[in-house]
Amino acid sequence: MSLYDDAVLVLKGYEGQAELRQAYLDHLAAHPDGMWKACPAGHLTASALVIDPEHGRVLLTLHRKLRMWLQMGGHCEPGDPTLQAAALREATEESGISGLTLLPGGPVRLDRHPLPAPCHWHLDVQYAVLAPPGAVQEISDESLDLRWYAYDEVAGVADESVVRLLDATRARL
Repeated sequence: MSLYDDAVLVLKGYEGQAELRQAYLDHLAAHPDGMWKACPAGHLTASALVIDPEHGRVLLTLHRKLRMWLQMGGHCEPGDPTLQAAALREATEESGISGLTLLPGGPVRLDRHPLPAPCHWHLDVQYAVLAPPGAVQEISDESLDLRWYAYDEVAGVADESVVRLLDATRARL
């Protein structure tokens, strides 16, 4: 199965955000290259919120280009077999933490947001991953900083999309 086919199946199985989910499916139907950064109309991305429920905190990255505190994530790559695998790869690469595990149940949320050219639109499929006990982060080239934030601190540093992702993740926990 291709990554494109996996994305269609994941989105068809996702039960929330019906209108936005359909917009993602319509985008893929209209753009066979809609999984890739090169698609001029926008493309799917995969992200994951790194969460440590035992300590009531999440790990956010200060994104090098956007200069915002965000969850880990980014573009799908040809070697990614699934959206879930892409999200886990991105979270591992950007956090430096090995042993992350996906929160069961598939995507937690969808979030579509505009970006400066050449990307135009990200149609983000958002997952959550659990940090293993004693996890120690290591900054990547894509980040200016990595920092753990208590749940109640997130709204003070991140935008509403991250707050919504945290709320949805906590509801699933």
